[in-house]
Amino acid sequence: MSHITPTLADETVIRESDSQVPPAIEAPLAQLPAWKEYQLILFRIAFIFFIAISIPNSIEWYKQLLQLDWFHLNYRDLYDIARFGSGINFLGNTIFGSQLLGYANWITTALIATAGGLIWTGIVKARKLPRKEYYTAWYWLRVVVRYRAGIGIIGFGFTKLLPVQMPYPSFGILNTNFGDLTAQKIYWLSVGIVPWYQVFAGVVEITAGTLLFFRKTTTLGAILLLGALGDIVYVNFAYDGGVHVYSSYFVLLAALLLVNDVPKIYRLLVQERFTVPINYYPSFSQKWLRYTRVSLKSATIFLFLGVLFYLQLINFLYDPYKQPAVAGVKQLRGSYQVTEFRLNDQVIPYSPLDSIRWQEATFENWSTFTYRVNTPHPLDLSNGGGDPQRDVNRTFEITGLAGGQRAFHYYADEVNKVLYLEDKYKPIPDRRNRTAGVGGDGGAPVDEAAEKAARKQGAKVKDRWIPAEALKNIGDEALKIDPLALSARRAKDYAAAPATENRKRFIVKYATDNGAHVVLTGVDENKNNIYVVLDRVDKKYALTPSTLNAGKY
Repeated sequence: MSHITPTLADETVIRESDSQVPPAIEAPLAQLPAWKEYQLILFRIAFIFFIAISIPNSIEWYKQLLQLDWFHLNYRDLYDIARFGSGINFLGNTIFGSQLLGYANWITTALIATAGGLIWTGIVKARKLPRKEYYTAWYWLRVVVRYRAGIGIIGFGFTKLLPVQMPYPSFGILNTNFGDLTAQKIYWLSVGIVPWYQVFAGVVEITAGTLLFFRKTTTLGAILLLGALGDIVYVNFAYDGGVHVYSSYFVLLAALLLVNDVPKIYRLLVQERFTVPINYYPSFSQKWLRYTRVSLKSATIFLFLGVLFYLQLINFLYDPYKQPAVAGVKQLRGSYQVTEFRLNDQVIPYSPLDSIRWQEATFENWSTFTYRVNTPHPLDLSNGGGDPQRDVNRTFEITGLAGGQRAFHYYADEVNKVLYLEDKYKPIPDRRNRTAGVGGDGGAPVDEAAEKAARKQGAKVKDRWIPAEALKNIGDEALKIDPLALSARRAKDYAAAPATENRKRFIVKYATDNGAHVVLTGVDENKNNIYVVLDRVDKKYALTPSTLNAGKY
């Protein structure tokens, strides 16, 4: 390796004021290497573009931030602060009539940034302003980008470190035929069945984000972020995972942070030449500037590494956001064979091709009942998270599953042994319409007196299809988790639940001694009388049971 004595023209470490630097490289900002004209133009464009995509662009984000109850936080509160939409999107998410795979906002922002950068350049030339390199502006742009990337990827990483993003398969999923799973679901399950690998992925992401909080480790953090998220981008395209835009976002931010380092890394590792990189940063000589800088950095680290970890731990233990949080009836948990099935008093014999008879059923550890029937149903192509609080909207059990797999959330009146079940699948248009009175309340009449009585008893009236007496026995679902997991967000989301929703519902009584043999009787969602006999099956799976399960049931 050749050795060259560094001079001012070489890549040296220079600060605006540092009495400890050797005299040979003490120099004012004006003597740093001049930028070429194309570099000045590119910087102006990049400055506008990256500031636009690094700052929240939604008024709702700021409203949510101001409305946070900091003494009763939920994990999703800080997660949503860390994960926000960005860029200039006044044209919406379409441009020239095309979705462009979700990248339309980037294109809009890039076009506006290019126009802004060229106008900026034109103004400088028209006014014949003195030539100016943007070393200080470049420093602050990197600060904004690295903190944006660090906060965002740490929010993502904690959902893997304490694995809730890709849960271990439920009983219903384990009993689903492989060919009935979408590619996206197969990938999620491939990670979910090895939770310690998911933990490792979380460690990588959190480490990358933490390194970005510190100037001296930014390059290492950006390299780690680029490698980890670059793989996730490809995985999402290959498996149709649906979050390719957000993962691409971090790749783009990491690329900006590395743009100055790539030539130096090439020079050092490929050309094997002596290299001392420039690490210019402004002087913080005034005390208030130093204290402000340290205070903001410390607050950010405390909030997104300390508080967020604690909230995610509570989420993992008691309220995993893709799994329902409320425990199911303990007697009923497990997989069942449907040994007898009657519809309107007519026995339907077993046939794998029958489009009416249930094939098999499961009661999950939480309040979900599933069964399979040989009838196609619409696919849920969401990521399974749904509403972050209400269990009925946590659809990981049916997301990406075909083949007639049905999943119903239930409210259990264990005093009278009655289950009130509602379909976890809801048509997508209705998911965007949270107004009451949509219909689909199972045909039950509105009992205003019963509803008023239930309110007086303190029960939460989730829907008018459940009698007041049953609601009293069921209790308030919003409160049926560990007190540590109660939050202002959970209370608000449950309070905002619509009085009626467009869901299929049915009600059954259950009779059992020990859960091994269960008889269900009632009326299904199509108003048919059903009589179902379930016998528990001790199924053995090739998969090793998870040693890292979310939730306490």
